[in-house]
Amino acid sequence: MPPNDDVTVVIPCFNHGRFLGEAVESALGQEGGAPKVIVVDDGSTEEETRRTLEALPEGVDLVRQSNAGPAAARNAGIEHSQTPLVLMLDADDRLTPAAIEALRGPLEEHPEVGYCYGVMRLFGGWSGAIRFPDFDPYRLLYRSIAGASLGLIGRRAWEDAGRFDPSVGGYEDWDFCLSALERGWRGLQVPEVTLEYRKHEHSGQEQHRRRYRKTYRRLRAKHAA
Repeated sequence: MPPNDDVTVVIPCFNHGRFLGEAVESALGQEGGAPKVIVVDDGSTEEETRRTLEALPEGVDLVRQSNAGPAAARNAGIEHSQTPLVLMLDADDRLTPAAIEALRGPLEEHPEVGYCYGVMRLFGGWSGAIRFPDFDPYRLLYRSIAGASLGLIGRRAWEDAGRFDPSVGGYEDWDFCLSALERGWRGLQVPEVTLEYRKHEHSGQEQHRRRYRKTYRRLRAKHAA
């Protein structure tokens, strides 16, 4: 298998130091070779997180910024990368060992595909696997269908989509998919578990659902065409 040095895993981190080590380890332990890894400290304030950031493994790059949210942190990490492929990973989640291998082939085989995502397996407060619907541009107009982190993304698609929009709090992935669609990019799901998503007892997803109606109105206005 070829090495993964053309892939950068970007890990935004805000006060998730107790989980960060697992996320980084899952990225570095990819089958086929370790990708490049960039951790973006999004203005963390916890001492435990600061100690973890100072003790990152050799070869992992650290980017620091004032707290600006996950979308801005993702953009900062990609801006500091130099690879044609990027993969977003939250600091409290993990990649499965063959995640990049599973996502790379389909992404490279289909030139119209800008991002490739897999099945998401829950752990922590909940358990089980979540397989999202196959990519459907029409369905994308009404709900986010690409999982929690969009999987492996082509850098050109990120650039064409105008990067991640920090103003769309909690729904930046959905907004990205819509922006990419407007510019001719499609997504693709593979039937493999590629992401282990940590379900906290009090997850931010519940807060996102409460903001759904307001955010959806904003998305409809932004992507009216």
